[in-house]
Amino acid sequence: MEKIAFIGTGVMGKSMATHLLTAGYKLTVYNRTKRKAAELLDRGASWADSPEQAVRDADGVITIVGYPKDVEEIYLGPRGIVESAKKGALLIDMTTSSPRLAQKIGEIAKERGLSAL
Repeated sequence: MEKIAFIGTGVMGKSMATHLLTAGYKLTVYNRTKRKAAELLDRGASWADSPEQAVRDADGVITIVGYPKDVEEIYLGPRGIVESAKKGALLIDMTTSSPRLAQKIGEIAKERGLSAL
């Protein structure tokens, strides 16, 4: 995995993304509030103006957002991750969410040629 999209750069997300940058991964980040990604951008991450833009060329997508409704919207909504990610991408949601939602995302992702954890 060479290119990673990281969506959600709050306290936990920023820490995880920092470790990925330190390990040498090419990281594209998106957050609703750009200033929360400033430290990652200073460390070499690229900024995306939308989740769609962030995931377009990513081999892997990692998300850690607020609530299950946010997870559903960002993955399954219009121009969401499942619709926009390239075939073969690995999707990893780290949000505290619903097992049913994770299964739903996994099933839909599989139909589109994606893998989801």
